[in-house]
Amino acid sequence: MKTLIVNAGSSSQKSCLYEIVGDALPNHPPQPLWEGQIDWTHRQGLAELKVKTASGAILKEELQLESRPAVLAHLLKTLWSGNTQVIEQPEAIDVVGHRVVHGGLEYQQSTIINSEVKEAIARLATLAPAHNPANLEGVEVCEQILGKVPQVAVFDTAFHAQIPEAAAIYPGPYEWVEQGIRRYGFHGISHQYCAERTAQILGRDLLSLRLITCHLGNGCSLAAIRNGRSVDTTMGFTPLEGLMMGSRSGSVDPGILIYLLRQYNYSADKLDELLNKESGLQGVSGVSSDLRQILEAIASGNHRAQLAVDIYLHRLRSGIGAMLANLGGLDALVFTAGVGENAALIREAACTAFEFLGLKLDPQKNTPSPFDREITTPDSAVRVLVIHTQEDWAIACECWQLL
Repeated sequence: MKTLIVNAGSSSQKSCLYEIVGDALPNHPPQPLWEGQIDWTHRQGLAELKVKTASGAILKEELQLESRPAVLAHLLKTLWSGNTQVIEQPEAIDVVGHRVVHGGLEYQQSTIINSEVKEAIARLATLAPAHNPANLEGVEVCEQILGKVPQVAVFDTAFHAQIPEAAAIYPGPYEWVEQGIRRYGFHGISHQYCAERTAQILGRDLLSLRLITCHLGNGCSLAAIRNGRSVDTTMGFTPLEGLMMGSRSGSVDPGILIYLLRQYNYSADKLDELLNKESGLQGVSGVSSDLRQILEAIASGNHRAQLAVDIYLHRLRSGIGAMLANLGGLDALVFTAGVGENAALIREAACTAFEFLGLKLDPQKNTPSPFDREITTPDSAVRVLVIHTQEDWAIACECWQLL
């Protein structure tokens, strides 16, 4: 079964084509036949397009950014044309899987896309304005150039849909619940994949494990997972709540926002820009939202860069502690995504705070590696793993199981 994955975001677009052969899913993600990426923010008025195939063919282009759908269509057509061709015609694709950020309470599992699902994705854009419109755009482009091929929506909120009400409902007026204001959680595809992969690596039944998964990228979130289900998570009604992130503040005293509204006449749009794009590592350091650049600034003696990392770690440790309390114990702590997979310093600093649990990190194992691995000593009471999240493959598996 040839499965096209379309992972559309506000600033980038990632796609790949998997071929699943036989009557069962492989134990490990196979290499995609084709991978494509679009950077919408490459240069003013231009989109950067990159394509590579399993056979080694590579394509790089800069395209005029007059129409995002046209650029995406151009990317997908490289599947069956040019030196990156891997299929004879569009009809060779059996199914398209889409990552959709927000499914609300309506969609708690992967769903074949029809007009009703498209309307819901559009309606829920009020809760994910930077993502759901881009997700829907990907669906519509595939409809136009691939015809009636089945398309599947895999929702980032679905994994957290069953968290207990005590964790999901905010302590505001009960009318909020009736208005759909509650904790939805995000990065669910990644958290679920990492939980399943952890059980596989440890040789344990997922239903017997208590896990904390740390998705640390430009966006950051934690999930407490017991018996294979999410029971708590740090992101909430929107992806803004919780940990300090690249350019997002994470949780702050809501009184600060009231103060800014009253004393400085901030508009809603100004607050949105401030909290989502001018805060976090970017806002505190004044250097970048990229941790690598901040660590370089620290090496040059930049005090604000050091402060940004100190706050980041404080919030991360506090979040892990809160998840730990809700689990009542911990079998494994898992790090994933760009920072989680690559920043040994962050992993070490986070784990040091939990040595009282009998957690013993192995410095020789806590080094960069392209492989999923355990980084604790054999006698550590808590296992610590680094897992390279495979959201695209998780979406492909959902498509295979659904069809």
